[in-house]
Amino acid sequence: MLSSVGKLVAWLLTGFLAILTIFFNMYLLLVTHRSYRKKHKLNPADFIITAIALASISQQVLTYLWQTIDVIDTVCRISLMAAILLVLIFSLKLIIFWSTAFLTFYYGTKLVMEPVHCYTRIQEAIVKHVHTVLALIFVSGFANCVPLLSVLTYYNGTSTEFGDCGSIMPTDTTGLAYVFYYVIISDIIPGIVMVKCSISISYHLAKHLLEMKASSNGAHGPKLGTQMRVIKMTLSLVVVYICFVAVDIYTQMTVVLMRQNTLALTILFASVYTTVSAFVLVYGKKSYWKELIASYNLFLEEYPCFSSMKVEEVKTEPHEHSHGH
Repeated sequence: MLSSVGKLVAWLLTGFLAILTIFFNMYLLLVTHRSYRKKHKLNPADFIITAIALASISQQVLTYLWQTIDVIDTVCRISLMAAILLVLIFSLKLIIFWSTAFLTFYYGTKLVMEPVHCYTRIQEAIVKHVHTVLALIFVSGFANCVPLLSVLTYYNGTSTEFGDCGSIMPTDTTGLAYVFYYVIISDIIPGIVMVKCSISISYHLAKHLLEMKASSNGAHGPKLGTQMRVIKMTLSLVVVYICFVAVDIYTQMTVVLMRQNTLALTILFASVYTTVSAFVLVYGKKSYWKELIASYNLFLEEYPCFSSMKVEEVKTEPHEHSHGH
């Protein structure tokens, strides 16, 4: 359980992570918006990234609000508000995970050429209806989390030094079954989708590299150059997700099975995840990363005392397109 000092540290860390997450995601939104104004349309990958960025910003703002209430409201006067915030946070967490899984699925479908059969036809159909799939993810994210309100326990008007005002501690079998259901749909199933996609992408990459080695004329070079950064980004997203899910399931189980209220930690780890994944998404697009580094260096030029903090700018490879995919 977290002491009041532990909660204060978690609150300060969440504030710092919120600033980073909002910065990276706002940057993603601004760049995709500029791209939309130029072309008057967004490619599916940018559309999914926009949805992830919006959900991540919302989640971080709500997380910080919840942590603030948790630290300040020691006698749980506004426990219902804390409970509603928790439901929204868990809904957005589910939306972010599923949207990230959908992004890896999209890249997996685009990068890996498989022989046409029933499964690939389903894949193509899903990828053609990106907007519909994302709308379904958002609606089901909220619909699946509303029952959390019935599982939440409240500490009304009682000062709890180690307890949170609204926490997920099911007292009956139905509540317990619901929490297990939530963990499966929010953590495990998106994880399976991501791992499956990352395995097919890794296999495709290994096969491609072997073909390049065997080919003396190096004809495959340019194609791999444009894809390599996207492959690295997708695999990094999966690794970050797997690390987070392991920690998340452990903290969820300590709450549910060991009756320890580590909810503040669960929410802090969710903040760490959104920050790291936002960074990976920016780094994954070479043009975005290049522009960010250039802006950062330009900002430091205004303050000579910080000149040592400058970052070496990215050099564009001759065969690499600015889009990164």
